[in-house]
Amino acid sequence: MAADVDVLDAELTAAVETTLRAFLIGESGALREVDPALGDFAQVAQDCVLGGGKRLRPRFAYWGWHGLAGADESLTPILPALAALELLHTFALVHDDVMDGSATRRGRPTAHRTLTERHAASDRTGDADRFGQAGAILVGDLCLVWADRLLGHTALPAGTVLAARRCYDQMRVETVAGQYLDVLGETDTRNWSVDRALRVARYKTASYTVAHPLLFGAALAGHTPGTPATEAYLQYGLAVGEAFQLRDDLLGVYGDPATTGKPAGDDLRTGKPTALLMLARELATGDQRAELDAAPTRLAGATDAEAGDEVARLAELVAATGAVRHVQKMIDERVAEALTVLRDAPVRAAARQALTGLATAATQRQA
Repeated sequence: MAADVDVLDAELTAAVETTLRAFLIGESGALREVDPALGDFAQVAQDCVLGGGKRLRPRFAYWGWHGLAGADESLTPILPALAALELLHTFALVHDDVMDGSATRRGRPTAHRTLTERHAASDRTGDADRFGQAGAILVGDLCLVWADRLLGHTALPAGTVLAARRCYDQMRVETVAGQYLDVLGETDTRNWSVDRALRVARYKTASYTVAHPLLFGAALAGHTPGTPATEAYLQYGLAVGEAFQLRDDLLGVYGDPATTGKPAGDDLRTGKPTALLMLARELATGDQRAELDAAPTRLAGATDAEAGDEVARLAELVAATGAVRHVQKMIDERVAEALTVLRDAPVRAAARQALTGLATAATQRQA
């Protein structure tokens, strides 16, 4: 059984990659026909989509579908819907990188940095950074439109696609809401809390990474919300999705940039109110809390070398409060909750086994 699940998962990932590549070639070609200058723009978008990633969202959606679909159901009709989730994910990442001012993603320059560098190397006029940010926003917008277009290629009855679309739309609303709360939190860190940080994790990450992809897959299999199976998917998805974000919080401070593809310590530099940092403030002594609160101001005027030393010291301080151990415990508790729910879920055995493995892979990852 384990070998069969691994084979199906690998075949699904390869099929999603093939679907995305074929779709993007056609769409990029159409843009070039409008104006040759759009070739670079389309290429940046295409590179963002195809430049790596774990394809977690299509995989969760697939196993959500597989767990409830008939044994003889073909994957082919739903491939466009599964691949569309990766375009939606790219939209979120590109915009997130602009908002965070991130320089790298998956070990490569982010979309706005790529466009900034190309502008600076050209003979064009104007501010290169402003051009890069504006262009990246449009890259993200384009991926969102492409996701809708690819979803429309799903070869299922109209009623089934419409039901899946309702789930997809709710997922997008919750993602944007969670992202806004994330941005808001950075402006009001002293009044933020662990509960609010977890709310951001639920809506910004858990909803569109695990919970709604599973429900989306169930809808593609003809199952509506409110059934025992979809309720199990929802409970599992929220628990694993929150654990996924909590792991991300840890990696953002303690991850190896060579593995994560992103610089370590960005959250510490900005004072981003993640659950990890909110817990550190709650658990800190008075002196430790004062040092955490003063860090963003100290970092604002620091040289790169000084900032690196300060971030390393802050990482040690956060660990000294006990927040890292507490977050790891929260991850373990959520994974245990998810696996308990999954154990009794009325879904096919292969899906149960695959989702058990994904829960572990998504929350114990190093990147």
